[in-house]
Amino acid sequence: MNGILVAVGGAKGSRACVAACARLFADRPPAVILLHVMQYGGPAAADGLSSDAELAELRATIEGTPQMETLKAKAEATFTTPRTFLQEHGFGDVRTVIKFGRPTEEIVRAAAEYGMDLIVIGNTRGPIDKLILGDVAHRVASTAPVPVLLAR
Repeated sequence: MNGILVAVGGAKGSRACVAACARLFADRPPAVILLHVMQYGGPAAADGLSSDAELAELRATIEGTPQMETLKAKAEATFTTPRTFLQEHGFGDVRTVIKFGRPTEEIVRAAAEYGMDLIVIGNTRGPIDKLILGDVAHRVASTAPVPVLLAR
């Protein structure tokens, strides 16, 4: 196995992802990319933009502002615990990547871009949250060109 892309964001989902990796690959840890997808204005704002051009325009507007630096700092902070956990469990090659956009699209795109063999994503939302907010994990599983492990 060349590598695993682990989508991190929510604490509970991220813990489930790295714990699954540690259990499944303890004897031969592959390279791991921890991916966080930033969504300016939250999920509703990014999903509400109808085109990639609108998303790019929003990013260009925010780039270099204090708001952007705050978002990047928060994104970097999401990597600390998962990276430490994986390294403590023998994973020597752990890299981090921050993307901007719609989570489903960016996760699938990053897996292809970095040549990953597996996507691991948390599947920890309750049924009401999935109904109201949508379910990125299942959309990734249905569109990814590589196997997807839904971790609880």
